Amino acid sequence: MKFDTPATTNPIDQMKVVGKPTNRIEGPLKTTGTAPYAYERHDVAANHAYGYVVGSAIAKGRIASMNLDEARAAPGVIAIVTADNAGKLAKGDFNTAKLLGGPAIDHYHQAIALVVADSFEQARAAASLVRVEYARGKGAYDLAAAIDTAIKPKASFGTEPDSAVGNFAAAFAAAPVQLDARYTTPDHSHAMMEPHASIAAWEGEKLTVWTSNQMIAWSVGDMAKTLGIAKENIRFDSPYIGGGFGGKLFNRADVLLAVLGAKAAKRPVKVALPRPLMINNTTHRPATIQRVRLGATADGKLTAIGHESWSGDLPGGGPETAVAQTRLLYAGENRMTAMRLAVLDLPEGNAMRAPGEAPGLMALEIAVDELAEKLGMDPIALRVLNDTQVDPEKPSRPFSQRQLNKCMETGAEKFGWAKRNPKPGVTRDGRWLVGMGMAAAFRNNLNQPSAARVRLARSGVVTVETDMTDIGTGTYTIIAQTAAEMMGVPLAKVVVKLGDSAFPVSAGSGGQWGANSSTAGVYAACVKLREAVAQKLGMNAADAVFAGGKVKAGRRSVALGDAAADGELVAEDNMEYGDLAEKFQQSTFGAHFVEVGVDAMTGEIRVRRMLAVCAAGRILNPKAARSQVIGAMTMGAGAALMEELAVDKRFGFFVNHDLAGYEVPVHADIPHQDVIFLDEADPTTSPMKAKGVGELGICGVAAAVANAVYNATGVRVRNYPVTLDKLLGKLPDMA
Repeated sequence: MKFDTPATTNPIDQMKVVGKPTNRIEGPLKTTGTAPYAYERHDVAANHAYGYVVGSAIAKGRIASMNLDEARAAPGVIAIVTADNAGKLAKGDFNTAKLLGGPAIDHYHQAIALVVADSFEQARAAASLVRVEYARGKGAYDLAAAIDTAIKPKASFGTEPDSAVGNFAAAFAAAPVQLDARYTTPDHSHAMMEPHASIAAWEGEKLTVWTSNQMIAWSVGDMAKTLGIAKENIRFDSPYIGGGFGGKLFNRADVLLAVLGAKAAKRPVKVALPRPLMINNTTHRPATIQRVRLGATADGKLTAIGHESWSGDLPGGGPETAVAQTRLLYAGENRMTAMRLAVLDLPEGNAMRAPGEAPGLMALEIAVDELAEKLGMDPIALRVLNDTQVDPEKPSRPFSQRQLNKCMETGAEKFGWAKRNPKPGVTRDGRWLVGMGMAAAFRNNLNQPSAARVRLARSGVVTVETDMTDIGTGTYTIIAQTAAEMMGVPLAKVVVKLGDSAFPVSAGSGGQWGANSSTAGVYAACVKLREAVAQKLGMNAADAVFAGGKVKAGRRSVALGDAAADGELVAEDNMEYGDLAEKFQQSTFGAHFVEVGVDAMTGEIRVRRMLAVCAAGRILNPKAARSQVIGAMTMGAGAALMEELAVDKRFGFFVNHDLAGYEVPVHADIPHQDVIFLDEADPTTSPMKAKGVGELGICGVAAAVANAVYNATGVRVRNYPVTLDKLLGKLPDMA
């Protein structure tokens, strides 16, 4: 099915199942510990061995020698895989560095060996006996020091590094009110609960991998390229994923080394990355240095908008696209954005929840608040004044839906914004300085082709098969809701099977495209199944009504399962897209509101309450969507107040490479959160009229927290995280 004209009325619009706050159908499995995650697939491969990864102890240089004698002689050792004996390996399209290093070393903790043994303990003990001598090379590990060497990168996923409209330099110079400020964001870790883990098994030339992966088809293709074998000989299976945030978009060392270990050991091999290797061996959100320049008239009209960002990555990597939202968020005739990329020899920088917009808004939305203060305007009023209903870089292209102002106005009323004292550092609650802050939220909507297969059994049960993944987002449930709505059956009559590369190729989970795209693929397959059912029952498909487990046309009413009386009916289709996303700018919008308390003596910061108001198309399952947004809000608060990978700039590694040193928020850190979804259905996105929302929820949160801290204390912090050491010595005197 091709979606190339705006959606009209269709069965999803009945909203009998879709759009209802529905419990996640896999919830009981997860809460009882019976959902099979990758490392726990004890039933899939008998007599498996264990692999333990040896990571490089240097960040740059070469392996001078590697002595495996002691390790090979250790109890239980079956095989040791290194670059010397692994055979010819290509580099996959989605990995910046090789997943198995040697003799050249690209980054700290790059995998250089896998020790395979009968037990985990034996593999770990033997791995400690691998003796490696290195020739350390000179590396670059400091973004600030490398900024002068940064160059203009190539386009990244269709995003050009620079954009320009009008004459920014002249307009900024002439602006009566100007802001010119620099902001920094640090390196961040995905810090998901489930580690990167895989089990691999060979049967002749056929390879099966049970893993934790967000994008099945991408990873099968990359594995085929790496090994030099046909994709048809590879099966990936990933039904449950304990968090990803972008860190599991691509194959990592656990996958490849499990595959190579199984080949060498001639039996299935299980590999999991310990937390230090998750942080240094896999991907992370790279640090940025950002310069924002805003010029405005005395009444607050933006006349010049400039945003530049610098980030670093390994050779061949790409930039953190932190200027992306600035091209679309506010009106302004004269505009300039630019991204520059420095070569750094740190572990690979890559996608992490809302890549681009999340760190970009951390800077831009503080800058807008700073400009509002210069103008003596309310921060919301400034944003409302500079709203636009068209793409400001291409004014002939309207937004398909844009309710940013309504998000801010609704949030202001709900949150009690009118009670906020615009003068910072004066509102107190005992020893606590209290402040409110807000920020706009923005994230583009992306559509991806997505396919599904649906089966109808004589019992009336509808089974959906697609390689779509559920990374804790509720995908099982919204796909079941879609099939139930389309086929007119209750949720109990729908079975959803996900994450298997033997199923039709879906959009996968990433880029906030998963929900809308994958359900659109299920919609397309269900349309075909409805046609097959109608034909089998001798009905006109256009007249058939699917409801209550029956198919009705005229005076006839037949049980849905009767259509499969002679055998299962199967239908498969793929949702593809025309040029609607080019004719209309499809984006999601929101507003974040935060209240903080700051201890006037110690500078300790406490988030008191948070509110997100989101406009993101039709919300397919408000309960699951709310869960996604409050999780994203929590993640944003972490980025604001505590998360920072500390770089050892001498030796090029992240020092705090565990969950003791890399701090993330817990429930006690975020006492109250609320989410409001505006009523919206966008017919230009898909027949579902939906968009993504899971990444929108993080966009702008950190800036809202930082703005609240400023309102509480009068201390403006432009370098994240906003920690108490940056406030001490500047706090208002105690009354």
